[in-house]
Amino acid sequence: MTLVRWSPVRDVLAVRDEMSRLLEESLGRGFGSDAPTMWQPVVDIEEQPDKYTVRAELPGMKLEDIKITLKDYQLAIRGEKRREEEKKDSTYHRVERVYGQFERAFTLSHAVQSDKIEAIYRDGVLEVSIPKADEAKPREIQIKTAK
Repeated sequence: MTLVRWSPVRDVLAVRDEMSRLLEESLGRGFGSDAPTMWQPVVDIEEQPDKYTVRAELPGMKLEDIKITLKDYQLAIRGEKRREEEKKDSTYHRVERVYGQFERAFTLSHAVQSDKIEAIYRDGVLEVSIPKADEAKPREIQIKTAK
């Protein structure tokens, strides 16, 4: 038999975590409200020597509901995931999918070629390829010998 030391702090933290989860489920997602909800899709941002690649998970969204802008080194992805019409003769026992407006903005640390940015939306994933400006790309400096 192993003795486990009792810690009142652990119990308080467990109660706090459970309360946070309950509040988020009931209030944070806006259940029972017609007001638009804010949610944040998850993203991966990859930097390579010549470009940035941003991938955002946007499952179930229509292409026309997604907007991408670049202004002053800040890339913004915004849109709205719309909820399907509820059926009048149905009873929902659980609603966990998130709907509503979102906006994610990221500051790029280098100058980019804004006219060559490309975006592809495939299988619920938006991929934005952002080429760096030539002056932002790393370059090797050749060393000369002294005479």
